[in-house]
Amino acid sequence: MDYRALVDVLRTRVAEVDPTVVAADPPDVLIDIREPEERATGRIPGSLEIPRGTLEMTIETAVPDRSSRIVLYCSGGHRSILAARTLGELGYRHVASLAGGYDAWRAAGLPSDTGGGLSIDQRSRYDRHLRIPEIGEKGQLRLLESSVLVVGAGGLGSPAAMYLAAAGVGRIGLVDDDTVDLSNLQRQILHDTTTIGRRKVDSAGATLRRLNPDVEVVAHPVRLDAGNVLSILDGYDVVIDAADNFPTRYLLNDAALKAGIPVVHGSVYRLEGQATVFDTAESPCYRCLYPLPPPPELAPSCAEAGVIGSLPGVIGSIQAVETVKLLVGFGEPLRGRLLLYDAAEQRFTELRTRRDPHCRACGVDRDDIVLVDYDATCAPRRAGDRRLR
Repeated sequence: MDYRALVDVLRTRVAEVDPTVVAADPPDVLIDIREPEERATGRIPGSLEIPRGTLEMTIETAVPDRSSRIVLYCSGGHRSILAARTLGELGYRHVASLAGGYDAWRAAGLPSDTGGGLSIDQRSRYDRHLRIPEIGEKGQLRLLESSVLVVGAGGLGSPAAMYLAAAGVGRIGLVDDDTVDLSNLQRQILHDTTTIGRRKVDSAGATLRRLNPDVEVVAHPVRLDAGNVLSILDGYDVVIDAADNFPTRYLLNDAALKAGIPVVHGSVYRLEGQATVFDTAESPCYRCLYPLPPPPELAPSCAEAGVIGSLPGVIGSIQAVETVKLLVGFGEPLRGRLLLYDAAEQRFTELRTRRDPHCRACGVDRDDIVLVDYDATCAPRRAGDRRLR
């Protein structure tokens, strides 16, 4: 039996629904099983996109209720018949194929989304995202419209920024006032030997633009302080704390609370790292975990204590994943959870964290938060709210 003969046989066993009937009485779930490049011609509004090649693997997650009324469609109505038979074998009881596929839908003059906003090149670039039900085309468009500020273009900022650029985050801001040094290259993969001596934001920006021309990179070659932090944060959806010092972390925490922007935190030390999400609405903030900065002798920098080169890659990648989850809106971000990583033992440990009702930052009204600069010894450098000293 050849392909066409098989389709003809299955037509007697699989329900087919006319496009006008589907338009008048939409099913519970309408699934587009075409490949991403085929959708450049348009799609049926409201349809779920699951390519035929991943249908069996993802359908249970995308449509857990096997009693749902499902209509599948492809371009001409043949592949959807085969797919409908498969879903029937998986226990889905009410599955039909759109007669004539999307071609018949369009010929009938029914409403279509033309292209869904992604170009053919973008569909190819983000193909693996488009195949994931939790992201899909809507999620990818959301990423392209999003903006993320990465504070620190060093060890943590490098993998975080690179993966966000690769994922298609439309606007990435980079904050760093340092220049590239030879000692950075053991872990800071945004830079290379040819960029030694250049400003890190310029070196990093060039790398990200080469990786993905869809991304707008905004350079902030400054050190955050109480005078500039709010203006720099303005317009960003999420902030990644990839800083390498406590003064910046505390200032960033307080400013993000004041601005109402979630912070994806990461830090590393020798063979250990940690990551969490400080979401202003639902989780503790950095000060809930660490109310006051430690004295410098108890918190040496990477330059003083050292760090294994690949460790920032682990934590920075986790920060990128958490950021994508926040932007697209799927999964369970690390709100109220501190993820600890021990590279020596190759072990992750999760600690539950709670909001401190007496916190000097998130325990007060946003308007009452006073931004304070700390110097290298973690003491306040200017007069401010005594509660934050």
